[in-house]
Amino acid sequence: MTPELLTALAEWMPHQRWFAGKGTTPDLKHVGSYDFRPPAGSSGVEISTALLLDEGGQQPTLYQVPLTLRAEPAPELSAAHITTLENGLHVYDGPNDAAYAHALLALITGDAATSGAGSGSGAGSEDSAITATGRSQAPGHPLAVTSARVLSGEQSNTSIIMSVVSPDGDGPDGHRTDGHSTDGDSTDDNGDSTDGNAAAPVICKVFRVLHHGNNPDVVLQSALAAAGSTRVPASIGSVVGQWPDQRMPDGRTSGHLAFAQEFLPGVRDAWRVALEAVDEGRLFTAEAAALGAATAEVHETLAAVMPTVPPSDDLIAAVLASMRRRHAGAVREVPELAAHNDAIERLFAAAAASTWPQLQRIHGDYHLGQVLAVPPGHAGSSGDDGSFGSWVLVDFEGEPLRPMVERSQPDLALRDVAGMLRSFDYVAGSYAHAHPGESAAHWAEDARQAFLDGYVSRSGLDLAAVQTLLDAFEIDKALYEAIYEARNRPTWLPIPVAAITRLATR
Repeated sequence: MTPELLTALAEWMPHQRWFAGKGTTPDLKHVGSYDFRPPAGSSGVEISTALLLDEGGQQPTLYQVPLTLRAEPAPELSAAHITTLENGLHVYDGPNDAAYAHALLALITGDAATSGAGSGSGAGSEDSAITATGRSQAPGHPLAVTSARVLSGEQSNTSIIMSVVSPDGDGPDGHRTDGHSTDGDSTDDNGDSTDGNAAAPVICKVFRVLHHGNNPDVVLQSALAAAGSTRVPASIGSVVGQWPDQRMPDGRTSGHLAFAQEFLPGVRDAWRVALEAVDEGRLFTAEAAALGAATAEVHETLAAVMPTVPPSDDLIAAVLASMRRRHAGAVREVPELAAHNDAIERLFAAAAASTWPQLQRIHGDYHLGQVLAVPPGHAGSSGDDGSFGSWVLVDFEGEPLRPMVERSQPDLALRDVAGMLRSFDYVAGSYAHAHPGESAAHWAEDARQAFLDGYVSRSGLDLAAVQTLLDAFEIDKALYEAIYEARNRPTWLPIPVAAITRLATR
């Protein structure tokens, strides 16, 4: 990594949605890079991924920055252009380049490995090496990319939607596609025609901010898919990396770099489906009840395939300590919330004294935007009522503002339940924001109750016995929302503030 390129990246990164240090100037240190073999037929292109440690924010943040360097300019990549170096190489943001997408998916589905040298005093030694290893969950047919595009709108990662082909004509789930995508048309997700060995499209998430340890999004969705659950897309595989980290006892650490799974064309997220319903004045109770049952089903499967933990005094104390930290942080961001301090503390104390169920792995950041409405006819649509077909859950990475170590620990399933209750409240808040003077509060209350009814019907939960705990998790989520809105979207702050007031005073 030359100083010239490092300077260009420091100027470019703050303008990217996934850059976590909003309002700060990056102070980048090149930890190292690993390289990919360019796809066959590609000439004049280098593919490399840099690991960059930013020490310019409140705490050091490690970023994964894939790059393609081309000898000739690529007009189709103009929006992804980072810089042109003095040696004439044109540098592009890798995920936007089909050459990178091809190399990444080949690494995953071929169970291949690549490596590169780290920077610093131990550069060139084994201790400083960076490795990336593909781990396929769809063995037997490495997939090749025919076209790729980046999914717009993501905040913390970059997802690439790939049209793919396989040598044997089988899709990622082992079912022969014979040139048909999952929506029944002989086109890929971009509308391009496909040949006879086209496979179902793939979506590959590239993790931009790297953490020590396994990413829960990979771990949980892979475990659910391996258990035969149709409530998550089929898993294709992942990339696991190792890199130097002086904070670790042996000077090295590891974690997930990317995750690939089946892409479901023609789907919409539940947030948009719910907004459409409230805009049209339609109840959402049937859909909400089905979503409650689907949520309980996922919790049931996770409890069966992942470890569960009894609620010890230490674990309860740790959960309550996290809630109190969030409460204090919300009051610092939104001082008017201090009026409810005593009531919130009484609720937390009552929750601590309640009988807690087993702790287990959960979604961790559960809301309507993390659920897909799959049309009827898809494998996952069996068993649900309603014209939308079925609900499929995605993005199990957990709340971005919570430390990764917290997100990877067993938790109460009630946290997910509370998160979805807050999401229905947000639909009503969004409607009121767009229609001043109008209210959708009754719509939200009906949807919330239907969701709870669906969850109870599948799980057998005694809701009355856990109501205090559920209230505590819901106000904890609303406090999280208040922090987020105060920092990013102040005009929406009244939505969580109103919920905190309601929960604290009832």
